[in-house]
Amino acid sequence: MAEQASIDLYTWSTPNGRKVSIMLEELELPYRVIPIDIIKGDQFQEEFLRISPNNKIPAIVDHDSGTSLMESGAILMYLANKTGKLMAPGGEAYWQQLQWLMWQMGGLGPMAGQAHHFLKFNPGKSDYAAKRYGDETKRLYGVLEKQLEGREYIAGDYSIADISSWPWISRFEWQQIAITDYPNVCDWYKRVASRPAVQRGYAVPEALEIPMP
Repeated sequence: MAEQASIDLYTWSTPNGRKVSIMLEELELPYRVIPIDIIKGDQFQEEFLRISPNNKIPAIVDHDSGTSLMESGAILMYLANKTGKLMAPGGEAYWQQLQWLMWQMGGLGPMAGQAHHFLKFNPGKSDYAAKRYGDETKRLYGVLEKQLEGREYIAGDYSIADISSWPWISRFEWQQIAITDYPNVCDWYKRVASRPAVQRGYAVPEALEIPMP
């Protein structure tokens, strides 16, 4: 991160938060980290709600353009558009990357998040919910496994499709997933994890080690 930061990143150590810090590191954009401790309830502070009315991290303020944004998928698209990197400008590649971003936003993230809630943080509270979300997360891993057959990355070149999904897969242990049961996903996971920008972005806002299978 450069000293003259043009982007403020409001974040915490969650998969959605890590998407944006990884993206910023990949793009080598100068940014300032403003931790929002969601355990303490910082997300409900009035100052943050002006930027993120849905009281969720991450959010950014781009002082170059005056733009403020919430929702991680929208932020990834904004940063790609700002720099012309990590998302195709148009055509079939654009739509492939967009559909897999939407797959993560509408499927992998919400379902894996519920698996975290019932399998890791509230075990035994609801067998029905644990099975429902655990099974659906496994199904989504299967979808990704098939998509990665014969591919290094989810949608052609390394892109926001990978950046959006990888932080959720990085919590495979929380989801009670044996990632080695999905060899294409496992290889892709390690391939992305080896990128220096991913390692730096994963550690925001605090130093954490990437879990490895």
